[in-house]
This record gives sequence, structure tokens and C-alpha cells, in this order.
Amino acid sequence: METAESAPDPDFSGIDLERDTDLVRSTKTLIHKPVSSALNGNLIIDQFGRTFEYVRIALNERCNLRCVYCMPEEGVDFLPQNDLLTTDEIMRLISVLSENGVSRIRFTGGEPLLHKDIISLVECAVGTGIKSVHMTTNGLMLKKHVKPLFDAGLTGINISLDTLDHQKFVKITRREGLEQVMEGLRLALASPIPSVKMNVVFMRDFNHKEIGEFLELTRDDSLTIRFIELMPFDAHQIWKTGKFFGAEKIEEEVRRIYPDIETDSGTATEHRIFKIPGYAGKVGIIPAFTRSLCGECNRIRVTADGKIRNCLYSDDEFDLKRLIQNGATDMEIGKKIRRAMWMKPEDGWVAQRQGNHGRESMTQIGG
Repeated sequence: METAESAPDPDFSGIDLERDTDLVRSTKTLIHKPVSSALNGNLIIDQFGRTFEYVRIALNERCNLRCVYCMPEEGVDFLPQNDLLTTDEIMRLISVLSENGVSRIRFTGGEPLLHKDIISLVECAVGTGIKSVHMTTNGLMLKKHVKPLFDAGLTGINISLDTLDHQKFVKITRREGLEQVMEGLRLALASPIPSVKMNVVFMRDFNHKEIGEFLELTRDDSLTIRFIELMPFDAHQIWKTGKFFGAEKIEEEVRRIYPDIETDSGTATEHRIFKIPGYAGKVGIIPAFTRSLCGECNRIRVTADGKIRNCLYSDDEFDLKRLIQNGATDMEIGKKIRRAMWMKPEDGWVAQRQGNHGRESMTQIGG
């Protein structure tokens, strides 16, 4: 099989490359299917046969924490507000994405609960017929939002929390607030919101010995704990310090503590999912860096400034905000989305080799 480096430039018949000036570096990726099938169908597909029905929309770049693996303590250079998608533009994109086969949306950031129109955006997604409307939050502001979010139709919450220890929480987030997060978690679990999950980024010699404590949270509550590999989007702070703790090691530690743990089912992202016999919740392991889940990827990422990133590890971006501002029709926006996803690299390793890492923080990419 030809590699991305050796493959000939593909034939983009049917694509106006002069008009679409932001079709960028992915032109060395091997084409497997006719381009026209990607541009004219009702579903968003890529050249490798993957179908994309899930979008992650970053509502902002700003966050009220400064987690060490996400950004420097002083923050990063956030874009001016005028450069970000407006509420109306986000709603327009939700509608177009729904018309193009997207059935699942996750609002991210930054911190999505800092967006003044978060409730209206959830209502908009539900109103367009999106079946699954989820949100990822750091949980600091969750307490006052749980009921309004449920009333708006939110179907799932992921809370990012990397330690249950107060001192470690302050060290990793550079802020106070652990009890606020735990209170928000308790309210979310007590609410009728169908899915409540916790995202835990593991780092060697920092929190990896808390695996047992996290899993005990699943004893009585229908909570899924998702252990996630550290990723190299931290403005070059801790990635090179040996803190990486891989999925295989995480699973080894889980099985050491709970040798009778059983394999269970979960989402495609939760590459490995387990359940402790007699416990109400589950545990998932996500190989976000080792990238063994790329073949099942079904997601589209939209940054806060309206760019599509067709792969987390790719720097290729396709500008939807500019298209909207230039008066594009819904059909033209949909075609741009399908073009962008058609050019998705085969996997994250190919994407990383092709990129130059223009965005330094997950707050800029969209968590």
C-alpha cells in the first residue's frame, strides 16, 4: 500500500481548487473513492470510507482554569471576540450539519459554560433534530446550570477532573474549585440527564495512583470514568517531562486493582470499556495519543473561530466563518464541510507528519 509520502497527488476532478483556496496540505493522501460521492451525497464521508455524524463545536477559547497540560499559567494569546463564531453563526452551522447527516453534537471550549448563550445553543441543536446533544465542562460552573441544561434538552455531560485530591487539583489547574466540581457532579448524577461521564487525563507520578479512587465513584452511580492518554497540545510544557502514561499501562493498573473486571460496551471513542461486577458505572480507556482508534473516527471538529479541523493532529483548517460572512448558501457551506472531511488523513500519525503544529493549546483547537 502506498504511504502518504509516496502517494501521487489525487485527482480532484469536481472540486474548484481556485475557489477553495484553503484546501491545504492534505493533497498527498491516497484517494480511495470518487470525489463526487463525497460532495454530492447526503452523508459526510472521507476517502477511506469513514462516515462523520458527530461534531464537536468549540464555543470559545477562554477557560476559568489553567490546567498544566492545556496552556501556560499566563494563558495563551486568545483571538479577539470579533474573530470568533457568533451565536447566530453557530446556530447556522448546527442547522447545516444536521442537514448533512450529523446526529450528535458536543459543545466544548475553552469552557462552554462561559458562553452567554449556552442554553439557547442546546435548545437550537435539539430543535434541529440532533439526537444527542452533549457538553464537556470543567464543572466549576455546573451547579447552577444542571437544571437549565436538562430543561433545554441536553442529553450528556462530560466533566473533566484529573484528581480527587485538593492539593493536586490546585497544582494541576492552578486554581481552587475541587469542591465546586464535585458538587456539580453530584447534581448532574442526581438529575435526569441520561449520560454523565468524567474525563481523567493521566500523568505518571502525578495522578496515576488514583485509579482505584476514581473507579470507586462508579460503585453506586451510573457514571462512566474515562481515562485518557496525555496529548502533546500543552504549549510544550509537560509533554517532554516523562509524564505520559499510556493506555496499556492504564489497563494493567485497572486489572491489577480489580482482577475480576469485565469487558463491556461503550462508544467508539471509548476504545476499551470495562465494568466492575456489582458496580453501577463503567470505566473507559481512550488511547488519545497512541491513536489506535483512528480507523473508527466519526467526528468533525469546529474551532471557536469557525475553522473545520478534520483531524485532531492535523493543522489543515477550512474556514466556515469566512464563507458565512461572504454570503454563502447552506448548500455551499455543506459542500465545504464535505470537502474538508473528504481530505481527512488516514490516521493521526499521518496528520502529525504533515503538520507544523500551528495551535499550541487544546483551548485553541477545541477540547
